[in-house]
Amino acid sequence: KHTSNVNAITLSTNKISTINGFKIYPNPVNNGEFYISTVSNGLKAVQIFDMLGKQVYSKNIGANEIIKTSNLRAGVYILKVVEDDKLATTKLVIK
Repeated sequence: KHTSNVNAITLSTNKISTINGFKIYPNPVNNGEFYISTVSNGLKAVQIFDMLGKQVYSKNIGANEIIKTSNLRAGVYILKVVEDDKLATTKLVIK
């Protein structure tokens, strides 16, 4: 059963494995944009949260699409990416 509820996806970690070949670059982000690369390079749901847990970015992106962060202040963020029911979470530093 598919669900679009991100919280449900996050909590059911027992059946979610990390995305194969997950990489973000550049990190730290210094020019207001970054890329995400994965082995399957499929459609991804991208969310960025500040350290207080507030969502500051949310977008579905295609393969090789640039993620623009020029509206975000410098600091440390949490990046969550869902691709094919797999979840990757990492720290994102914006300069």
